[in-house]
Amino acid sequence: MSRVKPKLKVGLIGTGFMGKAHAFGYISAPRVFNLPMDIELHTVADIDELAAYDAARAYGFVRATSDWRDVTDNPEIDIVSITAPNALHKEMSLAAIRAGKHVYCEKPLAPLADDAREMAGAAEDAGTRTQVGFNYLCNPMFALAREMIAAGELGEIRCYRGLHAEDYMADADGPFTFRHDPAGGGALADLGSHALATAEFLLGSITEVMGDCVTVIGERADGKGDRRSVDVDDVGRAFLRFANGASGSIEGNWIATGRKMQHDFDVHGSKGALSFSQERFNELHYYSIEDAHGRHGFRRIEASPAHPPYGLFCVAPGHQIGFNDLKAIEVAGFLAAINGDGPEPFNFRAGLRVQTLVEQIHRSARERCWLSTGG
Repeated sequence: MSRVKPKLKVGLIGTGFMGKAHAFGYISAPRVFNLPMDIELHTVADIDELAAYDAARAYGFVRATSDWRDVTDNPEIDIVSITAPNALHKEMSLAAIRAGKHVYCEKPLAPLADDAREMAGAAEDAGTRTQVGFNYLCNPMFALAREMIAAGELGEIRCYRGLHAEDYMADADGPFTFRHDPAGGGALADLGSHALATAEFLLGSITEVMGDCVTVIGERADGKGDRRSVDVDDVGRAFLRFANGASGSIEGNWIATGRKMQHDFDVHGSKGALSFSQERFNELHYYSIEDAHGRHGFRRIEASPAHPPYGLFCVAPGHQIGFNDLKAIEVAGFLAAINGDGPEPFNFRAGLRVQTLVEQIHRSARERCWLSTGG
């Protein structure tokens, strides 16, 4: 006789790229992981009512609405997923928290660190569980890299380089979007936040930053026949110093012509090195100085069932998992935390940390100096 599991009901705000990814995560996670609860896709909201109803039919939501408050205020809903434009994250999250919901919000958590701090504090005071969408960190190859670094396989860590580059803003004739509004944050907040999260995931706390943020395309069409000034960065870079003594750099770039998903890192230590690219994210490349003379070179480590939770998706090495599988892993970790089976994988407090780093890099770029991060 099968045990009846409790059911958590999910409300989703936003039906774009990340809304679809969240829906896939909730659909896949219960089927891949042995979760202690069932999931019901209850209500999906979008400002475009037709998009909301199309998403409900496509993904199996019971209801659709054009008013996001129908999600945050509905007493039947347990979890609210927020994939709306960045400037709306705070209002929606706080409304959900006040209503006693658990909240899964895409990054960046909020345009300003002060807003993110208010959101984190509200969630902690309410005792609700939170998650910020940094699903690249859920890659089994990232866990392996961190394990190798912590175990000393690379020796003393000396240098780090991180990069997140795409080209979806490379066309100067492309339109002004919510990401170009100062409330959207710019390339450093949108993409560099991933590079910063990865850097601290692998090497620990960043203690100092020196920033350089550049606006390359200064005007864009606003959709009404007018041109609007762009004040956010198209490229955001920073030199970094870590608490462990290493130094390095990160870059967030959304005008990198030809790059569709380049989330890369290189870690160099006294005994070896690691190299990774999201464009081939089922591989980690490892160099060891202990290899025999004439045999030095980076060796490829392929993702396999030896790297959990890869084996839950595929029983064969080298067959690969995909982007939406990372979202399913992230959702599974969040649901486990809601059930009390461990801490949140990346909660609002962690999202605040990333936004604090972003703001210090922006400030450093303006002031042209090194700044402490408080880390």
